[in-house]
Amino acid sequence: MTRRLATALLTATALTAVLTACGTAPATPSTSPDTPPAAADTAPNTGGRNDHDVMFLQMMVNHHEQGVAMAEIATEKATSDDLKTLASAVVATQKDEIATMKSWLTAWGEADRADTDVNLHADHGGLPATTPEEIESLRNTPAADFDGTFLALFTGHQHNAVEMAKTEAAEGANPDAKALAKSIDDSRTAQIQLMLKISAGTV
Repeated sequence: MTRRLATALLTATALTAVLTACGTAPATPSTSPDTPPAAADTAPNTGGRNDHDVMFLQMMVNHHEQGVAMAEIATEKATSDDLKTLASAVVATQKDEIATMKSWLTAWGEADRADTDVNLHADHGGLPATTPEEIESLRNTPAADFDGTFLALFTGHQHNAVEMAKTEAAEGANPDAKALAKSIDDSRTAQIQLMLKISAGTV
């Protein structure tokens, strides 16, 4: 792995550390790109929440699970070592974030994922999703075409995460959910920039 990729990965994964309480500093960045930040052990701040907070977490659980599915395929099929390293970091980080978000939703007495009926989410900007057909197509992509196909699909997928996070930052009420949204916005933006560099061969 190149020095520039290692630096970029550490930056991206460090930004995904979840702020578990108001006034709590971010977790210390991992020294390994595929080591996720620790999941929150406690419920999120209950000083206030609204429907946007709940829907953000539920929708992001669905979105993260799709991202993990795609990244796990990349850990097996990518021909670029740099891309495999990035995919491994994504799997570890997003699994940790899924556990955190589900624990918060459970503490709130809410379902731990969004209903997949897109008509139910029109007021929240729809349900951004990579379709099962796209994920299956990625799984069946020939090795020679895999890296480019994955980068194109996953860049768009993470862009959706950024947009969802920005909506939560603007419309949410819960301090911890909004802090998580900021972390996701920052880290996924860094991942997108890194993937563009990998695609351009400038890493």
